[in-house]
Amino acid sequence: MWPLRTAAYYLWIAGVTLVMGLWWLPQIMRNPARAHVLPIVWTGRLLSAARTILSVSVELRGTPPQGDVIVAAKHQSFLDILAISHAVPQCGFIMKREVLRVPVMGYYARLAGCIPIDRARGSEAMRQIVAEIQDRLRAGDLGQLIIYPEGTRTRPGERRKYKHGVGTIQAATGLDVHPVAVNCGMFWGRDGLRIRPGRAVIEFLPAVPAGQDAAAAVALLEQRIETESDRLMAAAGLALPPR
Repeated sequence: MWPLRTAAYYLWIAGVTLVMGLWWLPQIMRNPARAHVLPIVWTGRLLSAARTILSVSVELRGTPPQGDVIVAAKHQSFLDILAISHAVPQCGFIMKREVLRVPVMGYYARLAGCIPIDRARGSEAMRQIVAEIQDRLRAGDLGQLIIYPEGTRTRPGERRKYKHGVGTIQAATGLDVHPVAVNCGMFWGRDGLRIRPGRAVIEFLPAVPAGQDAAAAVALLEQRIETESDRLMAAAGLALPPR
């Protein structure tokens, strides 16, 4: 039954994304600020459907940040994307440039404040990202910028070296960084196909304040996020999913 439920869920996502995208377009054309509301509504619908169709829910712990901040999170699956972006009032992601080419979703992602990154351009891409963040700070339109320091999804129990970008951005902007631990991969596989029922957890941890060396900030983020994510996974009482 689970492959059928999973297929039904993704078909539901496609339908609701198309309908909401068309329904909200006139509103956002009249008032572009409404683009920040749509992600909260959209992710709420998808999380609700995950509970109903897949029997997967998410528990939120800690206090989601508000204002202009960086959110640095462990990334294990599509589920943590939904949960984190739904928890904060004005989310934007630093994301792969290719995501912006996805019909409907890509268009609204850019309107809502997501920043594309071309990984092939290395340090030049990071300079452009920092410049865009600084421009948006001056305009008062940054919100909570979500970044995944490992650069990609990881399997439960897997660690990758944290990239320096989050430390570079903090040093250049003076923004606090709020780490987030997750155990979503225990319930929702990295490939989005292996799903098992249960209650996943995302936990907002104490902020890493600006004003310290970029490398030290990244090391502290890694220690907090990995330690607490391991704790959440151990507390789930489940065997690690097969790799």
